[in-house]
Amino acid sequence: MARSITVGTIEDIILQGMLHGHVLRSPVAAGTLVRINTPKLTSAYTLITAQDIPGSLFLNNLSPPIPVLAASQIHYIGEPVGLLVGPDRNKLEELASETEVIVEETEAYFDTAIFGSDRILAKKTVQNKNIDAIFKKNTFALEAVYNTVFQEHWYPECHGAVASYSYDKMLIRTATQWPFHVRQAVASVLGVSENDILVETTELGIHLDGKIWYPSHISCLAALATYICKKPVKILLNRLEDMQYSPKRPASQFVIRTATGKDGELLAIEGRPIVNMGAFGPFAGEFINRLSLGMLGSYRCPQIRIEGYAISSNLPPAGPFAGFGFSQANFAIESHIWSITDTLQLNPLEWRKKNALCKGDNLLTGIPIRDSVPSEALLDTVADMSDFNRKWSAYELLSRYHRSLDKVPLDTPLRGIGISLGYQGNGLLFEGSDKGTFGIEVTLEKDGSLLIKSSALGSNDETKSIWIAIAGEILGIETSQIKFAPLSTDQVPDSGPSCLSRNITIITKLIQRACETIRKQRFREPLPITVRRFFRPTKAMKDGQPFGMLSWGAAVVEVEIEPITLTPIVRGVWLTIDGGKILSETIASRAIKLSAVHALQWASSSPLYYVNGKITPDSLESYSIQLQNNPPPISVEFNWNENRDPKGIGELPFTLIPGAFAQAVSQAIGRPIHSLPITTYSIEEALLKREKQP
Repeated sequence: MARSITVGTIEDIILQGMLHGHVLRSPVAAGTLVRINTPKLTSAYTLITAQDIPGSLFLNNLSPPIPVLAASQIHYIGEPVGLLVGPDRNKLEELASETEVIVEETEAYFDTAIFGSDRILAKKTVQNKNIDAIFKKNTFALEAVYNTVFQEHWYPECHGAVASYSYDKMLIRTATQWPFHVRQAVASVLGVSENDILVETTELGIHLDGKIWYPSHISCLAALATYICKKPVKILLNRLEDMQYSPKRPASQFVIRTATGKDGELLAIEGRPIVNMGAFGPFAGEFINRLSLGMLGSYRCPQIRIEGYAISSNLPPAGPFAGFGFSQANFAIESHIWSITDTLQLNPLEWRKKNALCKGDNLLTGIPIRDSVPSEALLDTVADMSDFNRKWSAYELLSRYHRSLDKVPLDTPLRGIGISLGYQGNGLLFEGSDKGTFGIEVTLEKDGSLLIKSSALGSNDETKSIWIAIAGEILGIETSQIKFAPLSTDQVPDSGPSCLSRNITIITKLIQRACETIRKQRFREPLPITVRRFFRPTKAMKDGQPFGMLSWGAAVVEVEIEPITLTPIVRGVWLTIDGGKILSETIASRAIKLSAVHALQWASSSPLYYVNGKITPDSLESYSIQLQNNPPPISVEFNWNENRDPKGIGELPFTLIPGAFAQAVSQAIGRPIHSLPITTYSIEEALLKREKQP
């Protein structure tokens, strides 16, 4: 296991004289803040509002900017309007319960069924001139609507931050994937130089890319309280607060219409993805572009029309999650492909092999695929691993027999199997405040140990272990002598956000080059030897990143529908992956299996529903992570190629598994599934709809 110097969890941090902060929140979804009435506060307790902020009132390094504390306009239930600070957490909760937040309420908008131009955060439009002519011809046309709901992630520790002074600098400790983003935000809010702010990351745990921007908001609140009270301040949300107000995977809708030829080949795709970003919608442009790109799947289509929208609403801001954009979009297109092959009675494996993207094809972004696409090898391998063809044929015969009956017999379990193909790019499509730069510093100490510094480490011990193995092999050092520096912004270079596997390939190369340089110098120069390496992409490289170097994968999921409860039980998951050079098959396989469990959790967990702008108590009570404690059998194989660079692969299960899972359930019940997550209730609803058909 990789060795790191860690700060521990936020809960573990206790500082002398430390105060606690309790966030006061809006009780309504839209309106104008009138005043905050608190009970009489003693000198030990302080109320902080937007009027007390010395610098910017907004997180300016987000687009659009998000208020640190609402000064006037209210955008969602739970929006921070004030901060109560004091020494006793229980007393703060008591004071908060006696505090009245007065808001002059206005009309709120929660869904994306109808929206005007004032609610459009980002738009993506692509159109070929001849697409209407294709649909007018005598071709097979199919149209359907696919939906995904908001998703929560149960973090090991809730969002929080601790702010204190370290000599003449403000020190922020928080669990973040982007410490330099925190530094920028805090400096802007306090009106000071970024050099006056230090950020150390605490233990992240399994974050699923859910701690990219929101820790910056909590850190600004803690920093503001410390700035005003001149004492250390900790803000740690409780579980209910975190589930109600922290960013969720946004809800999305896809309207897809396709025209196909006589052999089922795609002639035209018309798509309208819409994503509900909540208030403000950070990363809205990234989301809608990923949804639009992912909605085309991994398949060739000569004629395309896309009109996608990222919409704001009076819900808490949504945010990035693992596989964000691609996971929702690939579910939609793979489910749509199932309907095409099912209607035309085509083998879904053979259809994918014939219609997959190839080297030389262009993605929606206009980026050409330069490397060979191993789709046929991946599909054949995963089919052999899962015995796909035999199972699909057997289940298909039974499914079509059941469809001939008036009612599906539920005296025995129903079974189905699904297959999907997909790819992963590494990193964000658009820069924003991520400049696409990477940096590391490697030091060979006098005692022969090696210290690696970079903000690109994140919390993934699997990746750290790979980097340790590379450094140890090059320098001939025992892995126990290699460690990582704390992720503090005054000690490590800025490598942008540690998300979407954007660090894997480049940081691996930088560590390799730095260690090779040290190897050349170690017997010529005195120790310690420090080598720094940086990567700054040119404009041409940015235009081709991050989808100029793709990882590919295929997945099969087999399910059984329990006849009494209609619970979908996963009998097996099989994945085959081409991620370039796999540096450690054992480590990579373990990481993929963990991601597969989380992807299944999203595809089958209890949904979260907002009613009048607030998550319902039933949603909170029924939310479950049981699948993580009792995962199904998962098999992983890699398509080896030692001559290629390592690529990110951690997002592939989120892209591949939901679509394959939905197809398996669809085959089992003989009815297409058009929404995620798939639950007992959605299966029952699909069966009832089928029975009502003439």
